[in-house]
Amino acid sequence: MKHVDIAELEVGFDVPALPGMDEADIQTPCLILDLDALERNISKMGNYAREHGMRHRVHGKMHKSVDVAKLQEKLGGAVGVCCQKVSEAEVFARGGIKDVLVSNQVRDPIKIDRLAQLPKLGARIIVCVDDIDNIADLSAAAKSHGTELEVFVEIDCGAGRCGVTTAEAVVQIAQAADTAEALKFTGVQAYQGAMQHMDSYADRKTKLDLAIAQVKEAVAALKTAGLEPELVSGGGTGSYYFESNSGVFNELQCGSYAFMDADYGRILDSQGQRIDQGEWENALFILTSVMSHAKADKAIVDAGLKAQSMDSGLPVIFGRDDVEYLKCSDEHGVVGDPQGVLSVNDKLRLVPGHCDPTCNVHDWYVGVRGGKVETLWPVSARGKAY
Repeated sequence: MKHVDIAELEVGFDVPALPGMDEADIQTPCLILDLDALERNISKMGNYAREHGMRHRVHGKMHKSVDVAKLQEKLGGAVGVCCQKVSEAEVFARGGIKDVLVSNQVRDPIKIDRLAQLPKLGARIIVCVDDIDNIADLSAAAKSHGTELEVFVEIDCGAGRCGVTTAEAVVQIAQAADTAEALKFTGVQAYQGAMQHMDSYADRKTKLDLAIAQVKEAVAALKTAGLEPELVSGGGTGSYYFESNSGVFNELQCGSYAFMDADYGRILDSQGQRIDQGEWENALFILTSVMSHAKADKAIVDAGLKAQSMDSGLPVIFGRDDVEYLKCSDEHGVVGDPQGVLSVNDKLRLVPGHCDPTCNVHDWYVGVRGGKVETLWPVSARGKAY
């Protein structure tokens, strides 16, 4: 990863802000991080994981930032990161993260070859497998580079995407990995992604109860075959309390808890409260400016489709109920302002609908504390989709 010298950058040309600036002077639209809220979220999850005897491997695909990952290691005791693509793993390994899981399948020969070289950077590299034919290719690549790759057998425990569905298939792939040269069978990947955003706590628990039973069956079969997994990994922001109390998982993979977004924020905890009103704080915002108020009841802001992802709905204006983000086009956001309280150049904090793809369209995080810019962090793995 290329070192970024902030002193050489210019506001408006290279970056949206510089340390020491007032928040009011930040160029928009851009991503800002409330550093106090971010640090509290990270510390809270870290304390939870420690108290429950769990490793926490944070999801790097959420923030795509080496700096955020290192903060999660420092404040939250994170053991490493999950990545979804080899290119993401390359960024984090080169950035100094020492334990990297590609929580996805890698089948293309060129990608496998790149993956097999990553341990040379001093990082532990784990990859998910759901097809026994993948084992030979991974083994040959690691052997050719004189490295070792570790293998998680992925279980489809309800998401309906990648993964095998039977304990027999789990054992078969694990045995193949265990006997293959330059590979090590390390454990099981069991992330139930389909239920993470279900509003009801009870509905999420019902889905996880089924997943946990499936994982327990697979782990029992592995033990019978003499292949007790070192790690049983899974769990997200909407479910980590289920996995951590399951008696079978020992590693969590939470991501969005650190930033929060509007879609996750609306799900309910065990007491029926939104998780962004008690469990986690909003730490990530799209800062946007009013650039037109020609219509009396509408303010037009500079954060449109190109500043955020809309797959999970519209953003929410943070801390205000007198104005509402109504719709957007490429470069414009329309904010309902029935009382005419906004003026040109006023700034608003938007909570994005979905943080992961929103972060991926920005170059920088502007870290803010007490109304002042404290730091800038590059979105290190932005655009790494291959």
